[in-house]
Amino acid sequence: MSRLFIAAGALAGLLAVGLSAYAAHGLALNPARARMIDNALTQQGWHALALIAAGILAERWGGWAVNGAGLAFLAGMILFCGAVWYVATTGRSLGPVAPTGGMLLMLGWLLLAVAALFQRA
Repeated sequence: MSRLFIAAGALAGLLAVGLSAYAAHGLALNPARARMIDNALTQQGWHALALIAAGILAERWGGWAVNGAGLAFLAGMILFCGAVWYVATTGRSLGPVAPTGGMLLMLGWLLLAVAALFQRA
């Protein structure tokens, strides 16, 4: 799992940079929708780093909490950022997809904290 998390985090970071350039130079959105895109890209960038950290810690510590954190970060980032991009570019909501993704991102942080507190040296 550790290599999957590191690779997914690196690709998410790559995509965040590319999408940031596209949003800055190729999208013509009203200010409210542009802020939505900025929020999605910020979350994607931070959680790309979180995925890489989860991958490194999964290799070092192992355990269900670190692996759960990585999976929650990955799924949450896809759902949250994808749903925000969708609504910003189409004007149509995907219902509970973005909030579900956000909850998964928070769960990832909680699981990472659990792993840090209870991992064995």
